[in-house]
Amino acid sequence: MPTPLDRALNQKNLFLAFTGVITAAAAWSIWGQDMFPKESDPKGDPETWTQEEMRRWLAARNLYPNSKDTKGELLERVKANMRTPRA
Repeated sequence: MPTPLDRALNQKNLFLAFTGVITAAAAWSIWGQDMFPKESDPKGDPETWTQEEMRRWLAARNLYPNSKDTKGELLERVKANMRTPRA
């Protein structure tokens, strides 16, 4: 005579719940990490950076530039917000 535990283990619902948990764990491990990591800050002299690199540098510091800013305006903002080197 089957016990309640035997009946519970033989049901499809338990199997579906288990596969759902496994699927959720797999999805979390895949998408929970940085799938597309951010690009690093540009290095070197800001005068040689592209407009996109200057925009990315400013945005990383919550200094969001206007979309109509020229390269010269962006360069001024970048230089104004760069840290001075310590001696």
